Amino acid sequence: MRSEANENPASAPGQQAPAAINKRATGLLLAAVGAICFSGKAIIVKLAYRYGVDAVTLIMYRMLFALPFFVVMAWWAGRGKPPLSRRDWAGVLGLGFIGYYLSSMLDFAGLQYITASLERLILYLGPTLVLLLGWALRGRRITRGHLLATAVSYAGALTVFGLELRIAPTGATAWGALLVFVSTFTYALYLFYSGEFVQRLGSLRLVGLATAFACVCCIVQFLLVKPMAAAQVAPEVIWLSVLNATLCTAAPVLMVMMAVERLGPSLASQVGMIGPLSTIAMGIVILGEPFTPWLAAGTALVVAGIFMFSRAGR
Repeated sequence: MRSEANENPASAPGQQAPAAINKRATGLLLAAVGAICFSGKAIIVKLAYRYGVDAVTLIMYRMLFALPFFVVMAWWAGRGKPPLSRRDWAGVLGLGFIGYYLSSMLDFAGLQYITASLERLILYLGPTLVLLLGWALRGRRITRGHLLATAVSYAGALTVFGLELRIAPTGATAWGALLVFVSTFTYALYLFYSGEFVQRLGSLRLVGLATAFACVCCIVQFLLVKPMAAAQVAPEVIWLSVLNATLCTAAPVLMVMMAVERLGPSLASQVGMIGPLSTIAMGIVILGEPFTPWLAAGTALVVAGIFMFSRAGR
């Protein structure tokens, strides 16, 4: 007995082609919007700092409003699945502490001293640090293509860093860049060690649990180091934190995961390179950050380097 596809061979490809095109188009849109939403985080943080709030209080509010979303995410992804073992819990909590709590805290602290544009460019150096960790800890080979792409990326970041040093020749700029770079390294550690847990738990469940734990860490940190009076902030800080928690934290996590399902990690990451460009555009329009040829050149080098890096990994 033949199937309908065998009886009418021409109908199957004709029906599948529009669905495949729609799936790809939806994936591209999700990846692009997710990258832009992620990039908006730095803009919102810089806006909030204008109201005199400190990094510990600001990240507490962001994580407080984001916590329910990640709890629901973890519950949804864990339905009908076996409970975590002690080893899984240890891994999830460790990844959450390093990859989301510590990384976010360092990033927020660094944004007090550097522009949103430089912060985003430094964060995009993450894949080079994952490669370095693979070479140092697991003996993975580094190709000439990887080395060239890494050199191009760092040349771009250093170009923008040098520009900011000329504009504000103080140690604060170097300190802010260092904090964000360490934040990038801690997140690279998360990416490096999360592979086995993603395979066992699934990416959505891992992100939900790890980020929920990071949210709790940020709230506890505030309760330990700040008086309760510090929670009294300008109403604008509250609304910006709500926007940060929803539009720039929870929503893009889901959008990028859905994009990866439709496009695969390689193409989704390449679409995500729109992130630095959107950060620069929003920084100029919303924050009034300066735009110079050096900034354009540095950004082009970083984006080109990461694109070369993704191609070299194939």
